[in-house]
Amino acid sequence: MQPIRTFNVSPSLPPRLEPLRKLAYNLHWDWNVETKDLFRRLDPDLWESSRHNPVLMLGTISQGRLTEVVEDEGFLAQMDRAARQLEDYLQERTWYQKQRSSHSDDKGKECYAYFSAEFGLVDCLPVYSGGLGVLAGDHLKSASDLGLPLVGVGLLYQQGYFAQYLNADGWQQERYPINDFYNMTLHLERNPDGSELRIAVDYPGRKVYARVWRVQVGTVPLYMMDTNIEPNNPYDHNITDQLYGGDIDMRIHQEIMLGIGGVQMLKALGYNVTAYHMNEGHAAFSALERIRMLIQEENLSYDTAKQVVASTNIFTTHTPVPAGIDLFPPDKMLYYLGYYADIFGLPKEQFIGLGRENTGDLSAPFSMAVLALKMATFCNGVAQLHGVVSRQMFQGLWQKVPVEEVPIAAITNGVHARSCVAKSTQELYDRYLGPNWSSVAADNPLWERMDAIPDEELWRNHERCRLDMVLYVRDHLVKHLRDRGASSSDIAQAQEVLDPNVLTIGFARRFATYKRATLWMRDIERIKRIMLGNKHRKLQFVIAGKAHPKDIPGKELIREINHFISEQNLEKQVVFVPNYDIHISRLMVAGCDVWLNTPRRPREASGTSGMKASMNGLPNLSVLDGWWDEADYVRTGWAIGHGENYEDPNYQDEVEANAFYDLLEKEVVPLFYERDADNLPRHWVAKMKDAIRLNCPFFNTARMVGEYAQRAYFPASDRYYTLTADKYAPAKELAAWKTKLSQHWFNMKIKDVDISSGADIEVNQTVAVKAKLDLATLSPDDVQVELYQGTIDANGEIVDAVPVVMDYQGNDTQDLGIYTGNIIYTASGLQGLSLRVLPKHKYLATPYEPRLILWAQ
Repeated sequence: MQPIRTFNVSPSLPPRLEPLRKLAYNLHWDWNVETKDLFRRLDPDLWESSRHNPVLMLGTISQGRLTEVVEDEGFLAQMDRAARQLEDYLQERTWYQKQRSSHSDDKGKECYAYFSAEFGLVDCLPVYSGGLGVLAGDHLKSASDLGLPLVGVGLLYQQGYFAQYLNADGWQQERYPINDFYNMTLHLERNPDGSELRIAVDYPGRKVYARVWRVQVGTVPLYMMDTNIEPNNPYDHNITDQLYGGDIDMRIHQEIMLGIGGVQMLKALGYNVTAYHMNEGHAAFSALERIRMLIQEENLSYDTAKQVVASTNIFTTHTPVPAGIDLFPPDKMLYYLGYYADIFGLPKEQFIGLGRENTGDLSAPFSMAVLALKMATFCNGVAQLHGVVSRQMFQGLWQKVPVEEVPIAAITNGVHARSCVAKSTQELYDRYLGPNWSSVAADNPLWERMDAIPDEELWRNHERCRLDMVLYVRDHLVKHLRDRGASSSDIAQAQEVLDPNVLTIGFARRFATYKRATLWMRDIERIKRIMLGNKHRKLQFVIAGKAHPKDIPGKELIREINHFISEQNLEKQVVFVPNYDIHISRLMVAGCDVWLNTPRRPREASGTSGMKASMNGLPNLSVLDGWWDEADYVRTGWAIGHGENYEDPNYQDEVEANAFYDLLEKEVVPLFYERDADNLPRHWVAKMKDAIRLNCPFFNTARMVGEYAQRAYFPASDRYYTLTADKYAPAKELAAWKTKLSQHWFNMKIKDVDISSGADIEVNQTVAVKAKLDLATLSPDDVQVELYQGTIDANGEIVDAVPVVMDYQGNDTQDLGIYTGNIIYTASGLQGLSLRVLPKHKYLATPYEPRLILWAQ
């Protein structure tokens, strides 16, 4: 029976408890211990059964309980304290204001939009799949902490990713619980007349409508679009049904809504965005929509509109392998988005070329990553090693540019400290380090206080965290087995898994084959001997993670682990925890003793779970990939191997599995069980302190988001104001100059290079170089001429090069431009020199932006 009318029923609270409503609807409660404790205190059982959802709690708690707490002075005092803390937090934002204090007028209006296909903020808002989403959520939290004028843009999935359970054979099964948006920390955005705010996005033959929900993340709003509404047809309802679900057509539908719909939504909400950040290529269609708006609404040419968009876009790639990039067939692109080519005035193939590395390859698919790279002023990978990999992957977009100079930077990921460090551990840090430990830099004297934390206090706290994890895992397994209809003996066995006093290794991440979740099981007899051979030095594993529903090899890994557990009778020593989520993650990174990561290098772009573990004092045991490659892996953990890459993957697995076993036998297990007279593992605790001291301040989203702001957001926002001034006159000038440059660049010739010295020179000897250039119709102001000096490698290539800008001295009698410069080599050996010409213009973000370069032959 269909209703004739619907009502949105809000929780009914006594007037004295109204502060609870504001606290519940701002996710600041997730990283504020006082507020989270307040809701747990209100009803501990309901807090757990609601998946830590304060909005659902307030809507279902008994009026009798509310009446009780109105008379509870202790509860009211804590509520008022939490309310004051939220109010203070919302008002006292200083970092951004200090950084941009010189930009008082126009810059006070700037706004940065952060687009992501998923956001992992809290476990009661399950619209994320894993690390990418949790990183996006942490990005918003730290943007709020720093006071950035940032807004998030995403999709609100009715079923989210999926809930995982295992059948009796250990095979992953999926359930898709329906998210009840009206009982989540969501606000439905409305027009001034009270009607729902909606946008309409063009799809082939129809419009698709989306309403807008807001999640308040401290000071940062996250806006998410929902298409499960009338008058959309059933297929279009499903656009925001499942994260990463459906076929290629559904993926295009979702990415159109995220990118194109996201831009339209921000306009409908009244935002004047000055910098756009695409977190992965899923949102790259936003660039097309922005160009369309500038053409149709601002009467700009395509070239000028593209210039404005590219100068204010930021793109972060998380993918270390080509297979992880969204690729769409050209015919589908033209079917769904071909009308943009008409608006832009581009031939169809030129339009498709926006997403091709080689625009002349007419059979190549359309790459979302390539589109994002071509439409961004700042591009980055998410770890230093990943930056290297990304520059190699995408070097073809910058022909003739040395791979180390490909303009893809690296900003190493971080995690939000207050969200991932256990409550009791945070209180310990607050006592001994002070309240600012979660955001201060590594060079702050605060970190010298780590040694002031008594070893015994840190260790006993960690033992409590391990016990909390063990008790939770037992309860979680019992519930899972009951839901599956397991036998009473299996349930009884689950109540005894894990020993809260035994060295515990944690492994939790997405089950993709390259992450090698079963590497530790390669030699069954050896790992069993390490685990059980000495009754006083036992070892156990806690494992969790999901495979994509269509990733059969990933599911096979999960089944293999569960078969291993049962076949080897290790049910008490090895536990696979089903339905991994943010809550389980937080318990594991606090309660395990060592964090294990075994990807096949260099395929782990970053990895963030190990960062969370280190913030809780866990040493990492990992292959040198992603973030771990740049950490102090000697003082804060152990490295599996030395960063070698092998041609034979089977041999690599063999070598690294043996290295793992050796580390366990010779270093990890002995160090953990080496106790003094007080039964304290003093040397282990020292490693824990190093893990906290050295990793917490750097692998932190406070540092990461500050780096994005200074290296990407501020410059892109400044370019927005520069290029749009005087009715876009600077943008028009730059676009026209680029057109002239591309037309005449290849007429330019390097006529002569005169080097003052012969082939044999001495260290620190000055070598003068004079070059003559035929600039054709370009002027000296259009180019920058550089000497390019460095060491010659075994392949005869210049490496570790240093560019030296040459000085323009005027033209000779043949109208050739004369350039001079000096070089000095500070090291002996075989050194090399070349000369190159790059574009130069005052409005260019980088000389590589036009993708033109001329080298001496």
